[in-house]
Amino acid sequence: MKYYIIAGEASGDLHASNLMRELKTLDEQASFRCWGGDLMQKEGAILVRHYRDLAYMGFLEVVAHLPQIMGNLRFCEKDIRKFNPDVLILVDYPGFNLRMARFAASIGIRVFYYISPQLWAWKSSRVKTVKTSVDHMFVILPFEQEFYRKYGVHADFPGHPLLDVIYEGMRLKDRGSFLKENGLEDKPLVALLPGSRKMEIKNMLAVMLKVIPSFPEYQFVIAAAPSVPKDYYHSLASNTRVGIVSGQTYDLLFHSEAALVTSGTATLETALMNVPQLVCYKGNFLSYAIARRIVKVGFISLVNLIAGRGIIKELIQKEFNSSSLVTELKLILRPERQKEIREGYLSVKEMLGGRGASARAAEKMIQYLKEKSVN
Repeated sequence: MKYYIIAGEASGDLHASNLMRELKTLDEQASFRCWGGDLMQKEGAILVRHYRDLAYMGFLEVVAHLPQIMGNLRFCEKDIRKFNPDVLILVDYPGFNLRMARFAASIGIRVFYYISPQLWAWKSSRVKTVKTSVDHMFVILPFEQEFYRKYGVHADFPGHPLLDVIYEGMRLKDRGSFLKENGLEDKPLVALLPGSRKMEIKNMLAVMLKVIPSFPEYQFVIAAAPSVPKDYYHSLASNTRVGIVSGQTYDLLFHSEAALVTSGTATLETALMNVPQLVCYKGNFLSYAIARRIVKVGFISLVNLIAGRGIIKELIQKEFNSSSLVTELKLILRPERQKEIREGYLSVKEMLGGRGASARAAEKMIQYLKEKSVN
């Protein structure tokens, strides 16, 4: 069968590539065309657009890049029509993908949505588009099934694919090799995960790096996003005693005592790696003010959202400053607080469905496609 897959971010590229791998084991004739990244391309997809050319952060940034976004939408519609896939698989990235869902449905192409957009947090009105344009939803957070059920939409919950990535896909280096290979000091490590978009990285590191002088006994290390050149980080971190590693985020987390993490999937990755963390976020003032009026949840980190309580501290907007970071980092470096956080992580892991999520999602997709072809 022919699969057209759209993922607009690094995490989507990762999870879509693992889904592709499982689909190929069940469908030997599978062919893929995609908007995504290097990982999807390595799995054999023809890469139409890379996610690094699609990432716009915040309301104002989207408005500023509206001509490019509209151009991409029109091109994608033409490309889908030309490829004529058996199914369009959408991976998160709601602003773009919900438009593609409507288009594909209008021309009779089946639509599967893998990794639901966070409609439960804002714009629940978009569920109408899901209901009318998406054939099957595949969600990765346990509470999302109930959310869709309230709107009369059936959603499968195959589990969270990060469990497979972290517990089965890792080949971690020992501490000595990791430090030597990256020229790091032999001190306890604190990981800095400032996001994956340049603007986001710049904003977050501007505050994160200010805490370093308060912790001379620790080595701070930035986890560089694979899509961002390392030179960019060097330009932001000049005159600081910070290390920079690229493509080694899990190794860094594995050997770290704590982490400062920009809100997003990385908060859940850090929790699954069992690392105490502070969740950080600071965006454009107007964009954030607009978001505050429409967002309907009490937390911004996936860890706290899944748990339904504040397992980890979230520092947002004004609270995200060097003084608060120093205070809170000192707290989570204490053994008693680390123990408390890790106990909270256990409850989150138990709610995520166990290993094999990508395989279960692929099996369901093939099942639904075969049922349709028989009918």
